[in-house]
Amino acid sequence: MKKILIIAILIAINFIQLESQKNYKYGTEMNTIKHPEWSYNQSIYEVNLRQFSKNGTFQEFEEHLPHLKQLGVGILWFMPIHPIGEKNRKGTLGSYYSVKDYLNVNPAHGTLEEFKQLVKKIHKMGMYVIIDWVANHCAWDNQIVYDHPDWFTKDENGNHVSPVKDWADVIDFNFDNQEMRKYMLDALKFWIKEIDIDGFRCDVAGMVPIDFWNKVRLELDQIKPVFMLAEWETPELHKQAFDMSYNWKLFKIMNAIAAGKKNASHIDAHLIEEKNTFALNDFRMTFTSNHDENSWNGTVYERLGKAAEVFAVLSLTFPGMPLVYSGQEACLDKRLSFFDKDEIEWKDCGMKEIYTKLLNLKKENKALWNGFKGGELQRIHTSNDKAVFTYTRQVDNDKIFVITNLSPFGQSISLQENNFTGEYNDIFEQEKVIFSGDEPISLKSWEYKVLIQKNQ
Repeated sequence: MKKILIIAILIAINFIQLESQKNYKYGTEMNTIKHPEWSYNQSIYEVNLRQFSKNGTFQEFEEHLPHLKQLGVGILWFMPIHPIGEKNRKGTLGSYYSVKDYLNVNPAHGTLEEFKQLVKKIHKMGMYVIIDWVANHCAWDNQIVYDHPDWFTKDENGNHVSPVKDWADVIDFNFDNQEMRKYMLDALKFWIKEIDIDGFRCDVAGMVPIDFWNKVRLELDQIKPVFMLAEWETPELHKQAFDMSYNWKLFKIMNAIAAGKKNASHIDAHLIEEKNTFALNDFRMTFTSNHDENSWNGTVYERLGKAAEVFAVLSLTFPGMPLVYSGQEACLDKRLSFFDKDEIEWKDCGMKEIYTKLLNLKKENKALWNGFKGGELQRIHTSNDKAVFTYTRQVDNDKIFVITNLSPFGQSISLQENNFTGEYNDIFEQEKVIFSGDEPISLKSWEYKVLIQKNQ
């Protein structure tokens, strides 16, 4: 009898485990990452400290914290704040990603103690901090190049090399060297232990061996639960190391739609690919800009034009964690210089309202949460799916209904499903909207509507 009871208990435990795994699976095997509990309803903001204010200092940035809090930002990602190399430097100030000292900060920003105090202030305001980490390469005049030349990659002639020809200002690490790996891991631990940051955005993460990142995540989590963002887009990095990766494919589709090269139906194909490639609990970062895209490929307004607002709304309500780049809420309309001073012009514009409403809504509305805690996107088909992309997301009593015209032409369409019917609040128009299921919808070019429903 006792044996039968034990077997029954084991079967029950196995059933519970299988059921819980369904929350984490799509097309790939279940991942082992345990996201920090605080990360499920967060958005992320990329801080370009050099261009953020007149002097680009930690103290000046602190003055912007109330604004970012009001905006609804959850995670502040600081682009590299380390000292920048002078050897082979590009421009007058150099690339942020040419790290001269992994254990210190660029004196142009302030002191290490000032950054530590800034982190405390951010935490006190209920926000979190991750910093950019450049593990693949460093500056040619980083002291470790002189002390440990065997830590770096050499060509057939025994000369040190850059990882990519165009990246002439940096030298490539050799990850076959175990001492180098230990140094890098210890440096990562320093920022968690001594400065109390909450994780890292890892530059060109796929150019570093995955087994290194797996070890990093395991050991950092033993200090505190960390959040790790990979600048990469392959599912393997999610399995043991990273919470989030870039949804570049969605980004490229949005650019192509705005350019008239693709249409809304291509997002449907992308959703199927995502579902078959990534686990449900893999966080995917959605964005319309970042430092690379802005500086090298064009501003939001160069690439998206009049569609900038509707694609911002799409990126903010699509499954995943939305990113806002420095100045986007101020309608940043210039390519910020990457190697020189080029201060952001802070002005009031309509984008601030869009980000404020939707980033704050994400914190409260479970339908917009990240990973398995958020609502799966349910496509609402229309009489013109090539032009109009409409969808709902729902968790428990929280429901969001998004209607977007992804074309430069006005549309008059009908909805071909019935799971959207009911009464909603339009968060931008501040009015009630009732759908019975058979009414036509008229939309101007690039128009959007975000409707929420909260049943008691």
